Amino acid sequence: MDVSIYQAAAAMNATARWQEVISANLASSQIPGFKKQDLSFSSVQAGHHQHSQINSPLNRQHFTMPLAGTSNNFKPGELHPTGTATDLALDGPGFFEVQMPDGRSGYSRDGAFRVNGQGQLVTKQGLPVQSEGGSLQLDANNPGPISVSLTGEVSQGGELKGRLKLAEFADLGALVPTGAGLFIVGDQGALPNAATRTSVRQGFVENSNTSTITEMVNLINASRLFQANQKVITTSDERIGRLITDVGNPLS
Repeated sequence: MDVSIYQAAAAMNATARWQEVISANLASSQIPGFKKQDLSFSSVQAGHHQHSQINSPLNRQHFTMPLAGTSNNFKPGELHPTGTATDLALDGPGFFEVQMPDGRSGYSRDGAFRVNGQGQLVTKQGLPVQSEGGSLQLDANNPGPISVSLTGEVSQGGELKGRLKLAEFADLGALVPTGAGLFIVGDQGALPNAATRTSVRQGFVENSNTSTITEMVNLINASRLFQANQKVITTSDERIGRLITDVGNPLS
């Protein structure tokens, strides 16, 4: 068995996955608070060569295959001033809690909020931002200014409306991305803790932690790796083809 073909094919699959991750990072690079995905490569033992005089049962020669895995990069992005009262950024490891369409809790670093027609503070997707007493309700007809303290207390015209529900996680690996910078807790994930190390900055949004230049360099490297492994498969296929031809025509 020509293991190199299988190894090259597995490497092509891994680099194709890398290109998908890079494309997703680039497509979401302008979403406030977006957390990019990183791709890591490892090797897994896939089997062993057939027995031979050199490769005895007591000394089997194993071969490995490349494997790609993804993880979320929660490095904070830079805070960008907007001057908009409903734009909020988090300084620290916490997340805003929002209510997903199915009623579950979602978590986001995207604080580009707005007030809808019902007076609720919502995300760009229309998801209600949660306070410690439920969805944060404001008065759409109140012309008073909205102010948010460092600890998340929201006031409108001097009247306290609630305190933002901020969450921190002991294990960020429990968060599963659902798109648009939103996360949910996985099936085996621990419940979030109340935020104690996070403060709120009003009039700011957090930029994505994706570097467009870095991702473009990664895209070039991924494309070159894909082409190199494609060449390995082509070369191995040609070699096997010549071997079959030579065996089938021993006198030629």
